[in-house]
Amino acid sequence: QVQLVESGGGLVQAGGSLRLSCAASGPTFSSYVMAWFRQAPGKEREFVSAINWSGARTKYADSVKGRFTISRDNVENTVNLQMTSLKPEDTAVYYCAGRRGFEIVDVDDYNYWGQGTQVTVSS
Repeated sequence: QVQLVESGGGLVQAGGSLRLSCAASGPTFSSYVMAWFRQAPGKEREFVSAINWSGARTKYADSVKGRFTISRDNVENTVNLQMTSLKPEDTAVYYCAGRRGFEIVDVDDYNYWGQGTQVTVSS
């Protein structure tokens, strides 16, 4: 029932910033926990950040804590990832994901996934 579409990826120099957006379909967006994952070539998919149903609680991977900020707008049905101080190791395809529920849980079996958007950070 939920379709997720990411946008905002691109090529940026190390130290720069990018803002990723995820647009969600459906009228029940506010009842979903949303998250961002990423996958680099030859690497397994890894968790980046998550946000609970209201936006009051967030979680970040240690590798991005202090540099990335997740947010959501339950009126516009969007979730965003503001990325600053980007490093070459941030290069990956970034995926938006949604899970039915209200609070963040330590799992990766999210119900819905976007198609991904490429982020490339040059040195």
